[in-house]
Amino acid sequence: MSIVRAAVAAATTAAAVTAVGRRALGATLGGSPRWTRVNHRGAPISLLEGPAVAAGLVAGALAGGRSGSREALAGAVAAAGGATFGLVDDLSEDVSRTRKGLRGHLGALAHGELTTGGLKVLGIGATGVVASALALERGTTGRVAHAIDVLCAGALVAGTANLVNLLDLRPGRALKAGALLAAPALVTAGAPAAAAALGAAGAALPRDLGEQDMLGDGGANALGAIVGTALVLGTPRPVRAALLAAVVGLTLASERVSFTAVIARTPALRALDEWGRRRDRA
Repeated sequence: MSIVRAAVAAATTAAAVTAVGRRALGATLGGSPRWTRVNHRGAPISLLEGPAVAAGLVAGALAGGRSGSREALAGAVAAAGGATFGLVDDLSEDVSRTRKGLRGHLGALAHGELTTGGLKVLGIGATGVVASALALERGTTGRVAHAIDVLCAGALVAGTANLVNLLDLRPGRALKAGALLAAPALVTAGAPAAAAALGAAGAALPRDLGEQDMLGDGGANALGAIVGTALVLGTPRPVRAALLAAVVGLTLASERVSFTAVIARTPALRALDEWGRRRDRA
């Protein structure tokens, strides 16, 4: 299968499975309090978009590769890991606790307390490393150097998952960010994984912009993880190192700076962020 045909198969499968999955979940779980949260306006919003998008990403990743290919399995493992540990956090998090953000969860781990957020960090980190081990062949690289390469690539997968999740605070924002990060990978070996991300995001965007659905941790982490995998598959080691440095920098900045405030102060980012979204009432 050519890379173009693989990308088309990945995108169309991801979009179809996301759309069909959302309808099926709505028919069985729609209106359930466990799958309902409150958005930034204080209005109820469904989390069912998350598992639908995750299913679309896994199906798209597998459809875009040869049967049993390492690249296809890498995308599927990354998306499934992001979805699984994100959904555990979505559905089990004790909202009365004050542990928030990466620093809060890592601080709890340092004191021997495993929060659902801490489990998510460890779980997505582990599946990110597995996905990277599948994505990167050793070739002529030495064993130690390859192991370091895989660990750094796993950190890029997990970091991208966390970064996209950090943006799931306004309608459409995380889906747009995931699509923008995935788009450059369409001209690389990571095209099928990137196309799966674009297909699932496109299918989910109308309900997300319409404030009916949100990705939640399950959907946002799955989307970010497969985008990270596309970057690992499609870029050489120096570019991956630069991308990892950028992801780590943005993650650290998020502990001190509100991304929503930065977007509101920056005209180009504000225009992109508000595209397709209904206007706030004055």
